[in-house]
Amino acid sequence: MRTVGFLGGYDKIDLLLYIARILSIAKKKVILIDATINQKAKYVVPSISPTRTYLTEFEGFDVAVGFKSIEEIKDYLGIGDKPLDYDIALIDIDTPEMFQSFDVYRNYKNCFVTAFDLYSLKKGLEILSACTVPIQLTKVLFSKSMLKEENQYLDYLALGYKVKWDKTMINFPIELGNYSVTVENQIVSRIKIKRLSSHYKESLEYLLETLFYEDISSKEISKAMKILERE
Repeated sequence: MRTVGFLGGYDKIDLLLYIARILSIAKKKVILIDATINQKAKYVVPSISPTRTYLTEFEGFDVAVGFKSIEEIKDYLGIGDKPLDYDIALIDIDTPEMFQSFDVYRNYKNCFVTAFDLYSLKKGLEILSACTVPIQLTKVLFSKSMLKEENQYLDYLALGYKVKWDKTMINFPIELGNYSVTVENQIVSRIKIKRLSSHYKESLEYLLETLFYEDISSKEISKAMKILERE
């Protein structure tokens, strides 16, 4: 199972829902684990009877809420020491405690997701304070202007933290139209991307190609996105 961590104080759940849906269309068995404080997935992903910890199916993939480790999910499923039966696990983390509890160092890849408001930046760096040895991170940056100075500012703030940035950097636009699509998706309990901006969809495709090139070809990703656009 490929495990990918998405670290940061920025709200990442909608991005992860898009990723999980596209991977599921591409015939990958996916689990999305919401290990954040607010557990937004509990409110935006429909479930028959949510409890403190639960696992539910949504749009072709599974969503786990309230668990503090992979081992807790295994206990919930009653599989003991057997590995989880998924191809890919996406873990949403926004605290140093969950960084340690999910042992982020074991992940196949890790992303640092942030916008450039001070809350997102400082909350994200707070998570990185849990790093005891250097960790490799891919930047996933949300911005209105995509200024070079913003990236340089992040690099400056991260000085002194045990972080090694990948050369690859993925930029997502902050646009009102994309937010409207997210709200509409939540209202109808579906995942649709047709009305997302072309820039957002290009970034989404690039992120998938960057993170999962060993599991799925660019052609398969493009095909899955076109299928989702038609839905």
